[in-house]
Order: sequence, then C-alpha cells, then structure tokens
Amino acid sequence: MASSLIRGKYVICKVSGRTGAEIVHDGAVFQRDGTIVEIGPYQTLAQKYRPDEVIGSAEHVVMPGFVNSHHHQGLTPFQLGSPAYPLELWLASSLGVRDVDLYLDTLYSAFEMVESGVTTVQHLHGWRPGPATEWPDLAERILSAYRDIGMRVSYSFAVCDQNLLVYGADGDFVKRLPPTLAAPMEAMLRALDVPLREYMDFFEHLWQRWDRDAGGRTRVQLAPANLHWCSDEALTMLGEYAARYGVGLHMHLLESAYQKAYARRRTGSTAIRHLHELGLLGPQLTLGHGVWLTEDDIDLVAQSGALFCHNASSNLRLRSGIAPLNHVTARGVPVALGIDEAGLNDDRDMLQEMRLVLALHRTPGMGDDVPTAAQVVRMATEYGARTTGFAREIGTLEAGKAADLAVMNWRHLAYPYLDREVPVIEALVQRGRPAGIETVLVAGEAILRDGRFARVDKTAALEELAAALRAPLRPDEQARRDLIRRVIPHVRRFYEGWLDQTTTDPFYDLNSRR
Repeated sequence: MASSLIRGKYVICKVSGRTGAEIVHDGAVFQRDGTIVEIGPYQTLAQKYRPDEVIGSAEHVVMPGFVNSHHHQGLTPFQLGSPAYPLELWLASSLGVRDVDLYLDTLYSAFEMVESGVTTVQHLHGWRPGPATEWPDLAERILSAYRDIGMRVSYSFAVCDQNLLVYGADGDFVKRLPPTLAAPMEAMLRALDVPLREYMDFFEHLWQRWDRDAGGRTRVQLAPANLHWCSDEALTMLGEYAARYGVGLHMHLLESAYQKAYARRRTGSTAIRHLHELGLLGPQLTLGHGVWLTEDDIDLVAQSGALFCHNASSNLRLRSGIAPLNHVTARGVPVALGIDEAGLNDDRDMLQEMRLVLALHRTPGMGDDVPTAAQVVRMATEYGARTTGFAREIGTLEAGKAADLAVMNWRHLAYPYLDREVPVIEALVQRGRPAGIETVLVAGEAILRDGRFARVDKTAALEELAAALRAPLRPDEQARRDLIRRVIPHVRRFYEGWLDQTTTDPFYDLNSRR
C-alpha cells in the first residue's frame, strides 16, 4: 500500500474530558501501509518523510473516522412503506415490507454513512431472519457490500428464540386471532422460528468465514436481540460463546416503556438486574437504546463496565422516549452513538445525529451536566470504537493505530465568517454537514476522494437498486403485506393495560408539573 501525508489546518487526534481535545494546528498525519506512523506539525513531517501523496491542505480539518455503533439496513422502513408507528406496532409492520437485494441495500446506506465521515459500522442483522438455510447467502451479500466499498464492519446476526411478533408467546397470540388470520400468521411465524443451536452454529460459520477477513476490515460479534426475544437459555449461551471466542455482545434493551413492563412481568425486577444475575453485564456488552433505565440500573451498568449506545433519532421517531444520557454519562458509562434505522432526515448522517444529541439533552439550568461538543465527538469516535471488534485499532488518531480518518473542508465550517475564538470541535458539531466531507480513508486507503467513491460506482448501484424496486410486489409480498396490516389492530390490543403511571414516568423530569 502507498504512504500518505494527510494535512490539515487542524488535526483532531482525540478528545479528553468534557471540553478538552488533542489538536495539532497546521498539522499532519503520516501513514504507511494503513497504519499511522506519526502525527505532528506539517512542516516537520513533510521534511522527515517522502509520502507517495499528500491529502488535504492548510484549509482542511482532519479527524478520526466516525463509528455508527447501531445500524440495521439500507432503505429505511419509511421508504419501504412501514409507518412511524410506536415501536411495538412498527416491529410488526416491518414484517410486511417487500424483499430487497441486500447487497445493493447495504451499499445504499453505506454511501450515506461514508459521506458523513463514518468509517466503521456496527451492523446488526435481524430483519426477517428465517429460514436458516438462507442465512449464509444473506450475510455474504451484506458483508460483500462493505468489503467492496471499503468500510470496516462489525457484524452481528441477532438471536431471537422466542416471542417473534409480540412480547409474549407466539402460539398464545395466534390463538387470539380470528381463524382467517390465525392460520397464515402461524405459518409466517413458524417459518421465522429457528432453533437456538442453529443460531450458534451460524455464528461459528460467520466467525470462521469472515472475522479478520477482507483485509482486516471485518469482525463478527454476537447480538442477543432483546430480553423479550431471548430466553434465559439463549442469553446464557450467548455469554458463554462471547467468552469462548473473545467477541463482544450488542443487545437492544429497554427501548420502550412496554419493554420495561415486560421485564417486570417476566423477572419481577428490571431487565438490567436480570442480566446482572445471569452474569451478562460486563465490558463485553453494549446496551442499545436504554431509554427506560432506572437509577439503580445505571449504577449496575456503571459498576459492571458495560457500554451504552445512544440512538436518539430512532427513539424519537418511534415514540420510545429520550434516554437519560446525562445521568448515564455522569456515572462514567462510555456512550457510543448509533443512527439505527434512520436519522431524523430519514438518512444516515452522523454529523446530524451528533448535533441532535448535543441539543436534545440540554436540560434547563446552568450546571455542567449537559453534553458538550467534545463529549459528543468522543461518543462518535473513541467510545463508538469500543463497541466494535476494532476497539484497539480505531477511534483516535495515534501512532500505531489504523489510518481511518475523515477530511473536511475548513471553509465549509467557517465561510463566510466564524469567530476565531470558536473551538474547532464546537464548529464541527454545530456546523458540520456531509457536504463538507471531501475525503475518507480506511486503513490509509481513500475510499471517498474529493466527494467521489473510489471503489464503487454510486450512480450505477443506486440506479440498479431503483430499477429492481420499480417492479410491482410479487403475490407473496402483497399477501404478506395484507396479512400484517390486518394483524396490526390485534397487536395494538395485545398491549392494552400494560402501562401505568409507575411504568411510564421516568425517574427524571424535564418540565414543571405545576
């Protein structure tokens, strides 16, 4: 591989504390064979090394590549006709969307991520997973797309061994349906039901086939899908496999108030307490969403060393609520950021997600208990890296780490005027847009150069995707959609009476009750 010197007016190496950051002014990063060799003043490195090329200039900002720590698919559910229901109805409705080519679908969201500076994605695959005989091909198409575009991917195939439609046994729910719906719904759920052993066998297949493959840009992890989707047997087995293979776990948890209620019904306690008793809480576990954590839950998470992934846009779109981010960070829990299904603009814009997180948690008052721009950048870089299989290689710019960087035009942030006392970290979060990202490097390779993808023809790939979706729904797709639309009212009735004042009131209040 070629060597390069990546130059910037500012080189943002890493964040330290609430407001501090290691920044080299008029600096540069010298990388060789995909690894950072040295970071320092541009003139010093330019005289010391003879790079094959120079990227950037004195009018650019160089920063670590962002990590999207929670992602599922390309075309958003909204694009596929699934309305922005409350989460539990939305989960059911997603079973009725049409089939999409997963290679092209993955490229679609990868284009958007890279264009906003994302170099690594935590891909959680669990969308209509059955039958198991198709899993290797589905995973192959997704992982091939990331390989072809050049991104890093930490891939997990979500384990769901119970309660596939609602937070209760599938057979019991089907019995509540009228006969005209019960039979086809039972058939659909039966097709999605896969023995736990097959999930674990498939993980081993993925680990052997893909982990550390594709030039070191692929890692395989484990994903217990959620408490309601996993039996205690599954959770225990996943913990054992994580320890055996030395991989991380990423788990949706307490995304909605209904999930909080489910945990109390199932365990008599909280979801976090139950995971703690099973021995699953620990540094290897990332908790996605966590909107309905209690104060005691947060203490347990902090004591265990577990990680937290904040999905602000998704939580708002699906009426799940606002996660207690300020309380989580106050206890020292490392927090990553995930765009999940889509951001507020129905896309995968990490810069926008960072800005949302910064603004959403600015609670009334004048204390230092709200996020700073520096903290949000750390969530999108260093802490995001910890949730992936690349924790030691990415997230900060340091000698010996991978040369995963994004290069932004400074004029994009500062034109027509920006006061010289505004810190670059503040400007990045408050004013950064994908239009300012010019070049993105992964392992020293420019996968986006001057706004154009180097490995894949974006225009051709999107047109191929669009052409495939111009075809009408197949009869089986239409039948599936019609079935789910008829079942949605029954799903709504299933949850009647689940919530009460103690379930829905968070332990913090933003607004006066008087």
